[in-house]
Amino acid sequence: MVTSIERTAYPRFKRQLTAQELTEIYTPKKSEIALAYATTQGESNILNLLCLLKSFQRLGYFPSLVDIPLKIVAHIRSSLKFSVETVLGYENRKTLYRHRTAIREYLQVNQFNQTGLHLAIKAVNESATIMDNPADLMNVAIAELVKNRYELPGFNTLNRLVRRVRNVVNQRLFSQVLSRISSDYQERLLDLLERHPLEYKTAFNSLKQLPKSPTRNNINDFIVHLIWLDSVGDVQPILKDLTTAKIHHFAAEARVLDAHEIKDFSLSKRMTLILCLIYASQVTARDSLVEMFLKQMRSINNDATKELELIKKRIQETQEKLVEVLTNVLHVFIDENQLTHEQVDSHLEREVSDSYLSNSLEQIQELNLSTKLLKNQEISLFHKLNNIFTQDGGAEQLLSECEAMNAYRGNNHLPLIWKFYKNHRQTFFRLVKALEFKSTTTEQSVIEALQFVLDNSHRRGEFLTSSIELDFISEQWRKLIVVKQGEKTKFVRRHFEACIFYYLAAELRSGDICVVGSEDYADYREQLLPWSECLPLVDQYCENVGFPNNASEFTKTLKSWLTDTAASVDAGYPNNHQFIINDQGSPILKKYQRNELSVAAKALIEKIEELFPERNLIDILRNVDYWTNFTRHFGPLSGSDPKIERATERYLLTTFTYGCNLGPAQAARHMRGIVTAKELAFVNRRHVTVDKLNAALVDIINRYNALNLPKVWGDGKSAAADGTKYELYEENLLSEYHIRYGGYGGIAYHHVSDTYVALFSQFISCGTWEAVHIIEGLLKNSSDIQPDTIHADTHGQSTPVFALAHMLGIKLMPRIRNWKDLNFYRPDKDTVYQHIDSLFSETVNWKRIETHWQDILQVVLSIQTGKVSSAILLRKLGNYSRKNRLYQAFQSLGQVVRTVFLLQYISDMQLRKEITAVTNIVEAYHKFSKWFFFGGFGVVMKNDPIEQEKVIKYKDLVANAVLFQNVVDLTDILRDLQKQGYLISREDVAVVSPYITAHVKRFGDYLIDLETVPPSLDEVESLVLA
Repeated sequence: MVTSIERTAYPRFKRQLTAQELTEIYTPKKSEIALAYATTQGESNILNLLCLLKSFQRLGYFPSLVDIPLKIVAHIRSSLKFSVETVLGYENRKTLYRHRTAIREYLQVNQFNQTGLHLAIKAVNESATIMDNPADLMNVAIAELVKNRYELPGFNTLNRLVRRVRNVVNQRLFSQVLSRISSDYQERLLDLLERHPLEYKTAFNSLKQLPKSPTRNNINDFIVHLIWLDSVGDVQPILKDLTTAKIHHFAAEARVLDAHEIKDFSLSKRMTLILCLIYASQVTARDSLVEMFLKQMRSINNDATKELELIKKRIQETQEKLVEVLTNVLHVFIDENQLTHEQVDSHLEREVSDSYLSNSLEQIQELNLSTKLLKNQEISLFHKLNNIFTQDGGAEQLLSECEAMNAYRGNNHLPLIWKFYKNHRQTFFRLVKALEFKSTTTEQSVIEALQFVLDNSHRRGEFLTSSIELDFISEQWRKLIVVKQGEKTKFVRRHFEACIFYYLAAELRSGDICVVGSEDYADYREQLLPWSECLPLVDQYCENVGFPNNASEFTKTLKSWLTDTAASVDAGYPNNHQFIINDQGSPILKKYQRNELSVAAKALIEKIEELFPERNLIDILRNVDYWTNFTRHFGPLSGSDPKIERATERYLLTTFTYGCNLGPAQAARHMRGIVTAKELAFVNRRHVTVDKLNAALVDIINRYNALNLPKVWGDGKSAAADGTKYELYEENLLSEYHIRYGGYGGIAYHHVSDTYVALFSQFISCGTWEAVHIIEGLLKNSSDIQPDTIHADTHGQSTPVFALAHMLGIKLMPRIRNWKDLNFYRPDKDTVYQHIDSLFSETVNWKRIETHWQDILQVVLSIQTGKVSSAILLRKLGNYSRKNRLYQAFQSLGQVVRTVFLLQYISDMQLRKEITAVTNIVEAYHKFSKWFFFGGFGVVMKNDPIEQEKVIKYKDLVANAVLFQNVVDLTDILRDLQKQGYLISREDVAVVSPYITAHVKRFGDYLIDLETVPPSLDEVESLVLA
């Protein structure tokens, strides 16, 4: 297998060189010219030496003279003021060798030798246990040689070295795996590759089964799938010598292969790939089941809340009826009560006047008559009240309605959860029996309660008796569950069950409970970098981000920051006419006036639209690939060069097919037989991954960043993050109903630079808290554009996100619409402000921040070193936890950072304008990129989460390519207008958006022409604006 040089970091001359690059990189310095004159004689040899020197500085090795671009030779010759007749080339090979030796001595570089070879072998050998791609391993070897100041050997030498070491390491790993497998187990694994009679597919194919939407039946089916996966065996001990990254790579390789293709490998490799796929499938199945459970519990909770709202509407009608009933009852009671008192009083007066001293028979009869009269009156009252009750459904119905009203007072939807939970009861019991839950803290109350529920799942009585602790439940749940029967305390069984599953879901989200054998819901503490490994990194990291390296100084600096900011905003309040606090104490932030476009800017935009050349999408992709060579990243998972014919053409057509959401069948129909649907699908499945698409995007971003025009729109130091909905088929786990947009779908979450280019994207569920991905996108962005300020919409206001962003050296500045509803925190409880005091409601807990400084830093360094994902941690830190000290520490730290930002936000109108401007760019990007996603009615047609992610990446690749072409065309137009005498100012160009689509042809036949070469970017990069 051979790896193409384009796929590696092996240095080579750029295909396109700008004037700026020639000047900065290839202009000889005075000391270098002096070296040349001191070493050799004659203009030709001086030119030879300096061309070799400047090339070596760029490449790290000596190229053949004929491979040095003519532009570089001409530039160096011009710098030396030599005539054009001075040619490059040696007449004597000894002179060449002498020049190379002089250059090595001057640059203090060692010639590649046995020592260098051993260094490279050692580095590749160590890395091959972690990574597998030959191009990545070659990059490791290059980095090691450069670090130790060794000249790089030839590409083929390095390629053979990497292939040989990688093969040795992999064979060793395969052999170790095979040695741990008994012959019986080998037969069982090999049987997975066979298709038995009456079976539609092999068991190997079943290993790849994907989760569907979280319905009751689908959850039950996936529980059966997990039980089957576990029955295959615990493969983790067999794979103990393989790193997680290596397992993921082998599993990914196995996932795209068919059973008959796996059979072509050696037995040891075959066993390893199957076992890695089994392990990955077991982990994914657990993650998916937990996700299904959480989504279903969220749905149950939402259904109960909706039911409460419906009940409240019905209660409004019931209230009116009950008030009417009560009014009638009161009328009868008052009337009858008054009549009875009058009759009794009259009779008693008569008795007293007849000398009620004798105890005659007549007097006793009279008294009995009075009693009888009262009883008849009571009976009459009862009948009248009963008639009133009967008219409205009877006393029991009215009592039930009264109890219902009492039950649902105060927005209490908890009594209704059982109604929606009961249909999932048996499914949830099967699920918790199939998974192993553990507490991540010393507190075991929820785990113990869950076990008690499982032990009593067969009971059907109304109550359960137990002495287990329920200190974790809320008062509303307690009133619903706990009842007293004499001296005994009992639990209402139905509500108790619903309550325990309710809190199981909450603690899974917060990370207080983990799932053994899971990845997304594993114990996050085990994923953190041990503090002993963090300690050596603390000083350097704190210096890099500008923080003190100890808890007390860090807290003191943080407190001063908040104190000074608040004092400054308070002092400036009288002069801040955009922000006022009215007489009622309510803060008001006035809207600022939007700047209108100048006449010149409007005229320029009209002229640009008139002159923009018509383009079709495939030609745009061809041009951008010529300028960036982004298709070099596509290829087989093995890392070898592609064996398909016209690979570049196939890659461009595949990018167009999936980036425009046409699908292979539809696209192939419009390509006049150039390629078949099967060939397009094959390239997507076997040659393109999410990582390869990310690498291709980085190539486009980096080349785009070298252009001059984007610098007019921004400096690349800020970006905005936001999501937009894409429709999905319902039958997959990611698809979820979106309340705001309506319909089922997922969220394409983008990070877009202030220069308009999309930096990173992720495809997430509609129910996902978008804020957890704000930071992750910046950390995963490996392009040359590295923003230190991130803007977001209202979802970015969470305190844990503010805290983590601050600790990572990122300025989080979201656009917050409901800022009045957020708490401002005082530095001290005794601090009082003259003007803005009413904004503050609580005081910062500085002791908590100082106490948990080490815990906070451990999390940050774990993220920084790639040990754990920021999204996974924020998903846990974003959910309330009464037990998690880390959650509480990040809350307190975030309260400080967010308060400082809010104070800056209300006091600085220019800051608010900048935030709005950049967030408007990401919203415009959503519209721009969706314009190219015209196939399939805009529905993501894949149910596989990996394929869904790839489709969004393809779409971004097309959008960024069109953006790149637009900037090139826009630059040409502006330069031509300047030549014609138009005065074009930087301010006017700054308001021109490059998200232009009117000139792009989307429909018709899709043909590709790789013979036509686009123009050089030299002139594009030389645009100068006044």
